[in-house]
Amino acid sequence: MIPLLVLADEPTGNLDESTGHAVMDLLMEIAEESQKSLILVTHNLDFAARTQRQLTLHLGKMA
Repeated sequence: MIPLLVLADEPTGNLDESTGHAVMDLLMEIAEESQKSLILVTHNLDFAARTQRQLTLHLGKMA
């Protein structure tokens, strides 16, 4: 069962590049196929660019 909302805080932070891409692919696939929301926290700008919307936290302020 997939929840209504998937929260992923740095899910690829400690992974090698290949595994990180595989995890990101899986998260995006789950969200798209199940029509669920994915909230992703990442420092990886390439992964962030794959999402529909990006918010940036800079000096404690959301932009």
